[in-house]
Amino acid sequence: MWPLLACSVIGVAIIIERALYFWQLRFSYSRFASEIKTLLSRRKIKEALILCRRHSNPVPRIAEFYLKNMDGDSLRNEILKREGSYALEKVETRLRALAAITHLAPLLGLLGTVTGLVAAFHQIEILGGQVQPGDLAAGIWEALITTVFGLMIAIPCMAAYHGFESAADKIARRMQFIISELDEFFGKHSAGDFKSEDIEATDQSMRAIR
Repeated sequence: MWPLLACSVIGVAIIIERALYFWQLRFSYSRFASEIKTLLSRRKIKEALILCRRHSNPVPRIAEFYLKNMDGDSLRNEILKREGSYALEKVETRLRALAAITHLAPLLGLLGTVTGLVAAFHQIEILGGQVQPGDLAAGIWEALITTVFGLMIAIPCMAAYHGFESAADKIARRMQFIISELDEFFGKHSAGDFKSEDIEATDQSMRAIR
């Protein structure tokens, strides 16, 4: 029961922390995509970068790195892969631990079931087969209670894990969407309209303000 109690405490802590984290990342992707393309079509690169930095979600951050590295497709792609991988690593933090608890809790419950049955049969052996129901109650109680608690821990942890994993996958897909939409936008509008010198100057001025 002590290992199960430890799993329950850790699982609850991870669920609360990840729930608050994903709550902070919420934003409207369709609205953001529409706003940034509107700003870029008007050549308002400074406002577009400010819009990207206004959100804590990884999707606008990827858009920011895209805009700051428009010279050279190969270099930009490498930067986007690196920053995207780093962002997803933060999004998926502690999800493996939650998955581990999901698998370990039922196994610990099963272990308790086995040890409870062993205790019950050992009691039968000691009494030479002349047993009363009360003689087996302790072992059967141990067998049942550990299984129940193992499942009570595993079920909500599994539900939370799949929910968080779905949210992480959604963020990853939207990161790909914004890159694709920006590729499409600059395929129709010359990237030369947005000089890298202007972007660097804008970035330096924004850092100076901060």
